[in-house]
Amino acid sequence: MAGPRVVIIGAGVVGAAVADEVSARGWSDVTVVDQGPLPATGGSSSHAPGLVFQTNPSRTMTGMARDTVAKFGSLDVDGRPCFLPVGGLEVATSPERLAELHRRHGWLTAWGVEGRVVGPEECVALHPLLDRERVLGGLHVPGDGLADAVLAVEAQIRAARSRGVRFLPGHEVLDVRTANGRVAGVVTDRGEIPADVVVCCAGIWGPRVARMVGMELPLVPLAHQLAWTGPVPALAGQADEAVRPILRHQDADLYFRDRFDRLGIGSYGHRPMPVSPDAIASVADAEVMPSVLRFTEGDFADAWAETRALLPATREAKIEEGINGLFSFTPDGMPLLGESCDVRGFWVAEAVWVTHSAGVGRAMAEWLVDGHCSSYDLHECDVNRFEDHQLSPQYVTARGCRNFAEVYDIIHPLQPAGEPRPLRTSPFHPRQEALGAVFLEASGWERPQWYESNARLSAGRSVPTPNEWAARYWSPVVGAEALVTRETVALYDMSSLKRIEVTGRGAVGYLERLTTGVMDKSVGSVTYTLMLDEDAGIRGDITVARLGPDRFQVGAGGNLDLDWLRGHLPDDGSVVLRDVTAGTCCVGLWGPRALEVLAPLADRDFSDAALRYFRTRPAYVGPVPVTAMRLSYVGELGWELYTTADLGLRLWDTLYEAVVAHGGIAAGRGAFNSLRLEKGYRAFGTDMTFEHDPYEAGLGFAVRAGKTGFVGQAALERRRERVRRRLTCLTVDDPVSVVMGKEPVLDGSRPVGYVTSAAFGHTIGKGIAYAWLPAELAVPGRELTIRYFDRDVPARVAEEPLFDPSMSRMRGTPRTSAPGDVTPPVVTR
Repeated sequence: MAGPRVVIIGAGVVGAAVADEVSARGWSDVTVVDQGPLPATGGSSSHAPGLVFQTNPSRTMTGMARDTVAKFGSLDVDGRPCFLPVGGLEVATSPERLAELHRRHGWLTAWGVEGRVVGPEECVALHPLLDRERVLGGLHVPGDGLADAVLAVEAQIRAARSRGVRFLPGHEVLDVRTANGRVAGVVTDRGEIPADVVVCCAGIWGPRVARMVGMELPLVPLAHQLAWTGPVPALAGQADEAVRPILRHQDADLYFRDRFDRLGIGSYGHRPMPVSPDAIASVADAEVMPSVLRFTEGDFADAWAETRALLPATREAKIEEGINGLFSFTPDGMPLLGESCDVRGFWVAEAVWVTHSAGVGRAMAEWLVDGHCSSYDLHECDVNRFEDHQLSPQYVTARGCRNFAEVYDIIHPLQPAGEPRPLRTSPFHPRQEALGAVFLEASGWERPQWYESNARLSAGRSVPTPNEWAARYWSPVVGAEALVTRETVALYDMSSLKRIEVTGRGAVGYLERLTTGVMDKSVGSVTYTLMLDEDAGIRGDITVARLGPDRFQVGAGGNLDLDWLRGHLPDDGSVVLRDVTAGTCCVGLWGPRALEVLAPLADRDFSDAALRYFRTRPAYVGPVPVTAMRLSYVGELGWELYTTADLGLRLWDTLYEAVVAHGGIAAGRGAFNSLRLEKGYRAFGTDMTFEHDPYEAGLGFAVRAGKTGFVGQAALERRRERVRRRLTCLTVDDPVSVVMGKEPVLDGSRPVGYVTSAAFGHTIGKGIAYAWLPAELAVPGRELTIRYFDRDVPARVAEEPLFDPSMSRMRGTPRTSAPGDVTPPVVTR
């Protein structure tokens, strides 16, 4: 037997895929257990309608769906195919939905999947049951189709068995045994199975299994209605199971599929019906199977009425059967993949639908066998991405139900996720409310996007109004706040930045090993650095401040950074990590008059000579003790000022009074994003992720020359010589065409990349879009286009940063200068 002892819990479409993929990579000491029979185990896979639509705003999810299509298309069971490539068609019955289909087509173009927006006549030609008068157009994806999940399970079981994998049906998992912080075995009603690795693929039972090792899994099962008509006369004599494309009518939360002379109808338009994982029936007690509940006909009335309106031929048919089938939902609609941060060897692959199952199997196999996933960027799917409050049952249920209700809705990139809100507020929140803050949410934090109290500042300023889509969750105040920051001074709430304290005798060596920069510097140093995976992909970009000989503060991007740091702690207790975010707060004081504001309030000298750029020191601001760091994410002179949460309100009041006296303001995240893009500052998770290395991302400066012994070093040296793509700055002259991110970039008619971050640069008077492009196209002056809905927007590759490339405004003596005082661009690469 090769590899560790592996037990996979769950033999549905995910568990079977993981077993197949890990055994194909050489692990053969693998046992798969399931409480139900094979191959229809009674979970969600056993009743799934099998529609595989590849279109998704997530590049990762589209990639997983594409790989599922490819794999299932190659599988059969005794000549019966596991996938029917009938294509997919999404139809629009409103102008808003037609515009959304163009946006969705942009995702396909960006992610490399064939598709096209078609007119109403072609929609009817593709799916003749459609009412031509109702349809305005459609999105046709030829590669979509129907997966037979049960057949796919059987095919993958056969392949895995041929490599030595054991499958044990009728084995109910009672416990997962652990020892010394690691899994040791799986206890079933038929005995215990020793294990070095346990992979939980239990689907709707996932939270129950995860709790066996003390892990809270943010997953809620919800019932989803699926009905089948009786014979439809217009389909009489159809000998093949499916001949028409799978169909989505998202304006009414409906989808449809063929089944010979009948139609399957799925609805997300009914009330959310959450079910506790503990209330799901056992295999023995279930009426049909555990994941199938009785059909509630009243909930389906609107869906049936809309079906007969869109597909008139169904008026001659009746609903013959139906189910309320359980599927898994998460707070953000993404899967749950990865290893427990508390119990080593316990992995999960949960909240995965048939559409993405084979891709997830491949991702998990790479992660388990190779130590990292090379096929996909998994930062959106990592199970450890959630904050503690996002694991509460109330939160999980509320957000899961909302995701169910919005599964087919048109969601704006800035649209807040809704209740429960507010959850996390900085100490400054009461003052922000008084200033008319318009709050958006990030990781539970209420963050001001702009302040209505600054509306008067828009008068007389040239703040162009963007297109209708970009103007949602936007105000001209955003532009005014950006310009005032450049002109005078502004106060920014930075409390949502995760702050991690690293202490102990081994802290220096620990951080040296995990980062690309030098950590053994003088007390008071601040270093921008990167954490890399073994394959040199960027795990996170962080700032590390040395506050004492054995004490550091890490400014991190989120919980994944904390998980990465925890996962690499030495076993000897020489390093202690503490997330201090909740007990602290931070304001950014930035702008050419920042020193004029701070100097009279502080007990220390904050001049350039006394506190240089990227240095930190303790001080008092009025009566408030602060840790001051000479940093700026907006490209202006200033400091990040940290204090404890109990003193935060006093710090805000002290600073705000002085800021206003110097003609300044409080400013929000809208202005912040515009200013940071003018400076070319990257945002992890948006501009670069696990799949990108520092040289591709334009962050090679954060890799200390000659440094050795850090995680990812060997791979980074290899990748340095073969940079084939670059994160590239594009500018757009048209002030109305403000793109939002994830749009495809074209060279002529050829798709060549996609947009990451975008905003209007109010200082430079142009739209800004960062995009991943082939290295040979990342040449300043190169003319390209960005596909924005159904329009092509001219764009041009630009030198970066677009604003103050000499860094004089942050590094030099503060000066009051007009926003147009921009240094000519210089080459920074």
